[in-house]
Amino acid sequence: MLNGDTVALRARLEADVAVLHAELYEDVPTRVRADQRAWMPLGVVSSPYAVKDRPAAGSEFAAEFSVVERATGDLAGEAVLWGMDRHNRSAHVGLALRRAFRGRGLSLEVLRVLTKYGLDILGLNRLQLEATADNAAMLAAASRAGYRREGVLRQSAWVDGAFVDEVVMSVLAAERSRPELRTAPSA
Repeated sequence: MLNGDTVALRARLEADVAVLHAELYEDVPTRVRADQRAWMPLGVVSSPYAVKDRPAAGSEFAAEFSVVERATGDLAGEAVLWGMDRHNRSAHVGLALRRAFRGRGLSLEVLRVLTKYGLDILGLNRLQLEATADNAAMLAAASRAGYRREGVLRQSAWVDGAFVDEVVMSVLAAERSRPELRTAPSA
């Protein structure tokens, strides 16, 4: 288990799957903004939140976690490092919180814990996230967690019948050890 001040990231449990599926996957307007894959109706058995065994050596590796609020022990959402590239030591960051846990600063804490895990424990050099340009809460949380804006992918995401821009942000291992880089303004 990975602990932050207010959240813990732990292995996904079978009991988490139905809750995450119902509240994150079935929240179609939010889900289509958070995932590059097209939404399609799936039963809980085929859920992207289903507990998976670790992939075979050489296949794509993703570290998937359930997010738990430490004060209550309640399941708050999911967090993932995906698209891990072991040669270039990079990965993408993703997270989603259940509606009742949004707007409480948990995304910032999840990003901090995921970043520490990716850079300090896995030894990655670069973590990247993409968020739709209108997702002010995620962009602010990422900035506060030390991620720097790299640019905009114009009309790169198909969301609810329209193309929207995505903002790319990243953090490098070297930036975490140099205070002057941690507080650098976004580009």
